[in-house]
Formats: sequence, C-alpha cells, structure tokens
Amino acid sequence: MYIGRFAPSPTGLLHIGSLLTALASYADARAQDGRWLVRMEDLDPPREMAGAADDILRTLEAFGFEWDGGVAYQSRRYDLYHEALGRLKAKGLVYPCDCSRKDWQAAARAGADGFVYNGCCAGLDPQRALHKTPAWRVRVPDEIIGFDDAVVGHYAQNLAHDIGDFVLLRADGFWAYQLAVVADDAAQGITHIVRGQDLLVSTPRQLWLQRALDAPEPHYAHLPLLVNGAGQKWSKQTLAPALDLGVREALLRQVMAYLKLPAAPEVGRPQDLLAWAVRHWDMAKVPKAAIATE
Repeated sequence: MYIGRFAPSPTGLLHIGSLLTALASYADARAQDGRWLVRMEDLDPPREMAGAADDILRTLEAFGFEWDGGVAYQSRRYDLYHEALGRLKAKGLVYPCDCSRKDWQAAARAGADGFVYNGCCAGLDPQRALHKTPAWRVRVPDEIIGFDDAVVGHYAQNLAHDIGDFVLLRADGFWAYQLAVVADDAAQGITHIVRGQDLLVSTPRQLWLQRALDAPEPHYAHLPLLVNGAGQKWSKQTLAPALDLGVREALLRQVMAYLKLPAAPEVGRPQDLLAWAVRHWDMAKVPKAAIATE
C-alpha cells in the first residue's frame, strides 16, 4: 500500500513552496488510493518559531487537506533515534567526533553539500578520553550510491568524495535530520516521498542509512523549487510571505498550474480543488526545472 507524507519544519509558517509540496504529495498519495501522513520535523528548537507547528496544521486544514492518523512530532520520538544509533554502533558504523568545526574545516574541501569532513576522528579509538561532548558520525562508503527519481531522473553521489562521514547526533544533543528522517520513514512504513529538490542532495545519505539499518528504500520524487525574482528558493530566509487564507482558492489554482494540472472549474470549497487535483494528477507532467513565481 502507498504511504506518503508531508513533513514541514516549524521554523516558519507555510508559504507558496510549502503549499506546492503539500498538494503534490497529497495528490500523488490519493491518486493511488494511498495514505497521506503529516509529520512535524521539530528537531531544532533554537530555530523554531513559537506557535508555528499549530499554525501549520490549522493552515493545512483551512486549505482542505485531510491526513490519516495523528500527527507525528519528531521531538517526541527520540527513543526511536537512540535505538537506530545503537544499531549502527553495534555494527561499528559510527564513531564519536570531538574535533571542532573550525579545525577540521580548515583542511577540508568543498563538496556537494558544504565541506567534506576530512575524517580526522575516524581512525581514533572510540573509547579514548574525549575533550568534550562529541558528535556521532557515520562512516560512508567509497562507492556510488544512486537512485531513479520520478521527476529529475537518475541521481548519484560518491558519499566518501562528495559528502564525507556525516553527523547523526550533534554535540549539543540534538538529532541530525538525516538519521531522524530515515528512522521515522521506516517506522511509519513510508513507501513514497514527494518533496522539494532542495533535499535531493540529502537522498544518497538517507539511502546509505536505510541500507545500514536494513530499512526499505522508498520511491522518491523531488519537486521543482519555486524561486523569487532573484532566483532564490522561497523560504523563511528569503522572506517568503505566509499563505493568505483569504485567497485559498487562488493559491491552490496557482500551485496547480505550476504542477501542470488542468484548470479546474469553479468550485465551492478548497476540498473540491484538491479532489480535482487528485483526479487529474500526473507526476510525469511535473516540471523538472525551478519555477519562477509571479
């Protein structure tokens, strides 16, 4: 059975890019008679906006979205992440890292997603006396890890060359996104992931963790990003305006057009537009390149 999800982070309110992802993931799930879950990725309290999580859920409801089951909050699932890290420790795939970012980045080179970790703690005794509370990194293979994406086609990385051993548990005690999302997707039985292309670069890391944890590999579809006049992805950092509930129908029609759905007739409720999107959904028509918004 198809099980999809929409997983916003409460670092800000939903904006037009969020709506596009919500609509596409919802339509793809419902068009295949699947379940659509909502997961709140509230892993980083210092970056969260007070009240954003509740506002996100109210906004989704106002736009007519109906999800299956209760909302999962990552902040309440730490035991799941501890268990996953423990399994990786038992396999010898992780190690403590107590070097400073300043020190290791000084000799590092740029990779696919920031600096490539230079491995300065990888060969040290994990039982050594540590200078401070460590982060925990996972060892990555020197091999190509790729997959076929439903929107962008084939995508691959050599994790050792492009990323380096990456962090699963930060030194400040907060869980890293890469481990949490893999553990959650496996626990929730997620079969299909529809999300933005800003997360495409993370997918090989998640594939590696899925293999290391003997978790199933979902199908992926990475949607085109909506960009502003300067070519920047709409986000909190680029001052994306929050969705205006007073023009819900216009906003839904806008993102439907971006996704190449046919124009819908006049309707009475946002739910009717969502139903139209489900009936006419075709992932093959979704554009691959970024979309400049009005």
